Amino acid sequence: MIVDVAKPRGWFGRAFALIAAAGFAVVAYVYLTLPDVRVLAKTNPASTAWMEMRAAEAARDGKSTRRVQRWVPYSRISQNLKRAVLVAEDAAFWDHEGVDLEELRKSIEINWEQGRAVRGASTITQQLAKNLYLSPSRDPLRKLRELIIARRLEAALPKARIFEIYLNVIEWGDGIWGAEAAARTYFGIPAASLNREQSALLAGAIINPRLLNPTRPTARLRARQRIILGRMGEVTPPAPAAVAVVPDPTAAGHEDPAAPEASVHDTDESEDENTVEPELPTTAPPVPEPSPFPTPDPGDTPQPQ
Repeated sequence: MIVDVAKPRGWFGRAFALIAAAGFAVVAYVYLTLPDVRVLAKTNPASTAWMEMRAAEAARDGKSTRRVQRWVPYSRISQNLKRAVLVAEDAAFWDHEGVDLEELRKSIEINWEQGRAVRGASTITQQLAKNLYLSPSRDPLRKLRELIIARRLEAALPKARIFEIYLNVIEWGDGIWGAEAAARTYFGIPAASLNREQSALLAGAIINPRLLNPTRPTARLRARQRIILGRMGEVTPPAPAAVAVVPDPTAAGHEDPAAPEASVHDTDESEDENTVEPELPTTAPPVPEPSPFPTPDPGDTPQPQ
């Protein structure tokens, strides 16, 4: 009996070729439609995708949009805050090229063992890519775009410039954007004057900035503060970046962070559904004093982005 195996093999080969071609087309489309990040080397972004998303949410709910932001150069942000944010968000920032492969591996292992997503591995560069250009969607293509933009940012900008933009545009409360607005809103001082304790509170609140209030810290935020304080000596902020063009703080859409309406009301302790409380990075040697972050309850742990 003669069996013709040419047809099955031919069918498999054609199917594989079609899948490969489709995958290549998707990657090519994503790559070709990405933003040009090179302009950020000398120009500060006037707005971000995250800011526009919040404005759209407010309009949909029939609410007015508040935006409190004042851009400050890297040299006018406290070293304490820089260290605290690196500890809380990306201790290996100096070492990776946009994606921390070691943290990604650990995240995959832990999530696989737990059977659910309990830990993320986004770097500061990935977070900046998402804030500037993307959304909190869990669409795989969105994640692919984030990874590619992060690599582009690392290729086009010095580390300190990436960190400077990040510290000026990230969300630090309802309508509060960047370190200067956060420092003035919560503590009534410029970002340059933040001490260790204040910086650790602000860094700890990044995980859920619309719900965690540094002036009314919850027990969980206090626990994060203690961990961050214990590890701040293990990281070194990048050297100052080149001076960039700074937008006029009085331009439309920018409010004075020192104005009375910039106050922040008390917030609920519950977690945002798109945010996961990560473990602190483990790239630096452990410090005996602090204990690990409290483990979220299985029922209220949100899903990572």
